[in-house]
Amino acid sequence: MRVIEPPGSQGVARPPEPLADGAPDGTADDAPGGTADGAPGGTADGAPGRRPGLPADLAALIRPLHAAKSVLLVPLALADASVWTLAMLGATGWAVAGFVLAGACVYVGNDIADRHRDRHHPVKRHRPVAAGRVPVWAACLYCAALLALLGVVAGSGPGRPYWPLLAYLALNVAYTRVLKHIPLIDVCAVALGFALRVVQGYAAIGEPVSGWLLVAVFSVSLLLVTGKRRQELLESGTAHRPALRGYSVGLADQMLQLTCVLTAVAGLMYLRTEAPFGPYGQPAMLLATPFVIFALFRYLQVVLVEGGGGDPVRGVLRDRGLAATAVALAVVLGVTLVLAHHPALAATVLR
Repeated sequence: MRVIEPPGSQGVARPPEPLADGAPDGTADDAPGGTADGAPGGTADGAPGRRPGLPADLAALIRPLHAAKSVLLVPLALADASVWTLAMLGATGWAVAGFVLAGACVYVGNDIADRHRDRHHPVKRHRPVAAGRVPVWAACLYCAALLALLGVVAGSGPGRPYWPLLAYLALNVAYTRVLKHIPLIDVCAVALGFALRVVQGYAAIGEPVSGWLLVAVFSVSLLLVTGKRRQELLESGTAHRPALRGYSVGLADQMLQLTCVLTAVAGLMYLRTEAPFGPYGQPAMLLATPFVIFALFRYLQVVLVEGGGGDPVRGVLRDRGLAATAVALAVVLGVTLVLAHHPALAATVLR
């Protein structure tokens, strides 16, 4: 039977029927390795029947992109060394490897412990353990193997002492069991883990760590974690993270402002007083100020205007504005550091 369409309807595209989860294209988000309802067997692009293999799932469990935290923070100690030696570089490399492995153990352990809550999160429900692609027993064996490898690295490496690494592991056990459920304490505990990476780098090369540097690292880490909590409030509410009951978007905005100020003051004071710039500490501070302020402004723009901040590591590494500012700041401070360590060159360049 021929169906007669009403006048004016020919050639007009009908909107797609909404799916059960409200996503018009059949996926809840762009998270890899899951379907719209979190069940295994789909992919981010919605292709049916495709799923990552076990090696890909095991790699996803340890969050390889998050190794940037240790790769960037632990070697900060080398900036305070007047001369680099092979022993010093080896100790720093050991410290980086130790924290990368420790972080991997923590991520796997957290995914095991949080698998039930992760299923209520629009992105984390696609993680291998939460989605059921990696059984809990297999994830436990994987974590045990990583811990054993960490023990080998810690026992045979050249770096001593390694108490910051042990403190980091103990902190994360306490975080998983208790601290993550206490509002405000939870974000401070995460930020402390970043500061311990810096302490490990200095301990490995036997140099005293700067107080202003630790405050700067702690505060910028607190800034990133607070931005993440704010985005979690907007996306998934308190079902995924019970500690979010102690937050509001307004409180998170106030915390972002406070930590931005603390980050700028601590970072610039470090450059002025305790950074290894010698007589060029004040010029280094003055040259760095516009880059530091712009980077903080850009991060606030990403979180407050563009709705980002949910994945701090991925967001910071992939944002062009932040990346360009970081490169420019590194160049400026690197040139200043070279001039501070080579007075003859500085006299020739600046005369």
